[in-house]
Amino acid sequence: MTQPFNQASQIKKRLAVLVFLKATTAPLVLYVDDPIALYDELSMILKLNSQVGKLIEKNTLGPIKKVCIQSTQICAIALQEEQYM
Repeated sequence: MTQPFNQASQIKKRLAVLVFLKATTAPLVLYVDDPIALYDELSMILKLNSQVGKLIEKNTLGPIKKVCIQSTQICAIALQEEQYM
């Protein structure tokens, strides 16, 4: 007897941090171990953003392995939930 195909059990979810920069149209998609902590850190930097920029350097898990961003270039951030198999 064949087993029914249960696709719902194979679908996994992950969070990605989207960083929108002033000089680009597409956001940077960053995969990290703790995306909520990175989101909170970047949102705090945006709240305290002054004229003097801070250099942010992070190691990531996705196709982008290491990123370095000037804090004054960040205009928005977002959390995105993605489904994958």
